[in-house]
Amino acid sequence: RCLCVGVDLLKRVLRFPLKSISVQLQVQDHVASVSSSLQYINEEDRPLEAVFVFPLPADAAVCHFSARIGEQEIVAEVQDKQSARDQYDDAVSSGQQAFLLEESDQSSDYSSSVGSTSCVRVSFFRPASAAGVPEVSSASVVPYTLSLSVEVRSSDRISRLESSCPLDPLEFLDAQHTHATVNLSAGHRFDKDVELLLYYENTHQPTAVVEAGAAAAQSGSLMGDPALMISLYPEFPADVMSSLASQGEFIFVVDRSGSMGCEMHHGKDAQKRIESARDTLLLLLKSLPMGCYFNIYGFGSRFESFFPQSVVYSEDAMEEALRRVKSMNADMGGTEILRPLKHIYSQPCYTDHPRQLFVFTDGEVWNTKEVLDLVKSQVFSHRWCEYGSRHRNGQRRFRLDGQYKMFRSLRFALQPAVDNISVDWTVPEGVTVEMLSPPISALFQGQRALIYAQIKGQSSGETEGAVTVKYRLKDQPATNQLQFTLLTIHWLAARSVIRSLELQDRAGGAAGVENIRSRIVELSVQAGVSSVHTAFIGVNKDSRQTVKGPLLQRRVLTERKFTDAVRISKKKKLRIHTCTVHFPSVPFPHLFIWRLVLRRSRRARLKRPPFVLPEPELQKDPLLQLVSLQKAVGCWELNAALAGVFGKTEDEVTNHRPAQVDGSVWATVLALIWLYSYKLDQQVEWQFVAMKAASWICSQKPGGLSQCVCDGNLLLGSQLTEDTLGI
Repeated sequence: RCLCVGVDLLKRVLRFPLKSISVQLQVQDHVASVSSSLQYINEEDRPLEAVFVFPLPADAAVCHFSARIGEQEIVAEVQDKQSARDQYDDAVSSGQQAFLLEESDQSSDYSSSVGSTSCVRVSFFRPASAAGVPEVSSASVVPYTLSLSVEVRSSDRISRLESSCPLDPLEFLDAQHTHATVNLSAGHRFDKDVELLLYYENTHQPTAVVEAGAAAAQSGSLMGDPALMISLYPEFPADVMSSLASQGEFIFVVDRSGSMGCEMHHGKDAQKRIESARDTLLLLLKSLPMGCYFNIYGFGSRFESFFPQSVVYSEDAMEEALRRVKSMNADMGGTEILRPLKHIYSQPCYTDHPRQLFVFTDGEVWNTKEVLDLVKSQVFSHRWCEYGSRHRNGQRRFRLDGQYKMFRSLRFALQPAVDNISVDWTVPEGVTVEMLSPPISALFQGQRALIYAQIKGQSSGETEGAVTVKYRLKDQPATNQLQFTLLTIHWLAARSVIRSLELQDRAGGAAGVENIRSRIVELSVQAGVSSVHTAFIGVNKDSRQTVKGPLLQRRVLTERKFTDAVRISKKKKLRIHTCTVHFPSVPFPHLFIWRLVLRRSRRARLKRPPFVLPEPELQKDPLLQLVSLQKAVGCWELNAALAGVFGKTEDEVTNHRPAQVDGSVWATVLALIWLYSYKLDQQVEWQFVAMKAASWICSQKPGGLSQCVCDGNLLLGSQLTEDTLGI
């Protein structure tokens, strides 16, 4: 029955099918202008009202929405949302052709109601390069086509442009290779994402660009004054990348809702999700450096923390945390992540210890907009990392995902961050600069910051200026002085201010809310940029042919994704803008959300004998047994439990110990040999455990270390060197 209903609905949808998609992408330095035209045809014999969802990145500034009716193009204007809705309803009910575009209150998706029209065009600006095309799950023939044209202009030399899909040859339009065009080759099969990799030279050089105010806008307003954008993308040298910092505050937020008690899969010996969370926490806790701060939160319908506030990482604190991790169960009800996040963000940060959140969840977050707004408001003081999100009818959900990604990214979490960031202005007399972006306290490797400012006042002479950006990386100061060039950024600056006001609107009480909302509407209408309190409305008042009869509504379901990332070429140190062009977007492009790693789902787990409560780690696989025995400082003690991991007795291990070597050094060397010999395929998970161990051995300055490694190889049947072990 369900299948028949589904087929019937599909047929109805296809009677208002998508026929073609045309995307024009213009990239100017670090700003992308995207224009997507979607052609629909009403194949029914009655007038239709088509409703479709157009997911966009959260930082996109929608500046244009239009519909083509025959040969006439109707351009929408921004109005207060309720007024736009009323005008749309009045127009459609009176037989006029109309269309409406509004932002969702719960996400950055845009839904459009289009009464009796066939072609819509949406244009937006955003930081970094991006374009949007539908993704189809198979390589089957689809009833629509795609054309994609790209134009790139840059103050920096363009090295090359690559794609996961066939492109026409890249054509440079100037000798300096700062202006180029390229098109997607005809006949795209929709069997893969369209990914564009744009390589620039001098990738880490900060840039500052300024745009003159609009002539028609009132002087002193945001659109009337010059606007400036600074792009800051610090370079992390190789010696910084290879070192691990002892600073940092690491907070683990674990979903303990009822669904975490479900099994990972339906196969034999399937592990429960909460069990996998406990295993992952064990590995993460053992990987932390001495001297950092940490805490663990569990959440569901309520939340609780292991410690009232983050504590210094020590042997006692780690053991206490592991003891409580063992008793964590999926017993806290629903999935309410907003309240624990608000509590965490309200806690003061420790000086020189950047806060980093690791979120473990498999649940669906219903209040996505509030969660994203809260996280975005803390982006330059806290790090939150994400892997994977599930989408249903355009609504974003968080889900359990990631495998090795958490451990790969832990290296970045343990590296030093850029801090002490300051911006100083040199401007002519009579000119002032007003910052439009919130202050930045820290930047992490791979993270780019965009700073917006409004230039106010008048100068009698030339209005040339400069901005000096200073910051510190691992106690080394850096200074960059930047000159101004021309670029279109007003829409992005306006969007930045609107987003800040929207955060105040949702966070504030009754007092002042109306003033904030009035300011949002005023700025949105003035700039022609959408907000949650406005909408694009267009009415074809010139149409002489009225729509007769009630409009039938059809939901146009377009399953799309959109991701945006930045990659760094290690060999040539080039900036690569990665645009995985499928909708909807990862909710916040310069953030990463850590997701629960569920690697051990395929591993068998021994059943506990009745009425016996053995230590949980003794029932885990050998790797987890080994890691659970490591001390916080990085060493192991020589005992029967450790010997059991190696498949030896305690006497065997003790009798092979070199006479001049301490028992803990011998045990730690054996642990390293075993890891590199028998668990190399899982190195991502234990690499930080091994780094701590190697650092501890070196700090002991033991004699006879070469002989120790040689004897360890004989005992465990290996042939490893001290260099391989990092000692």
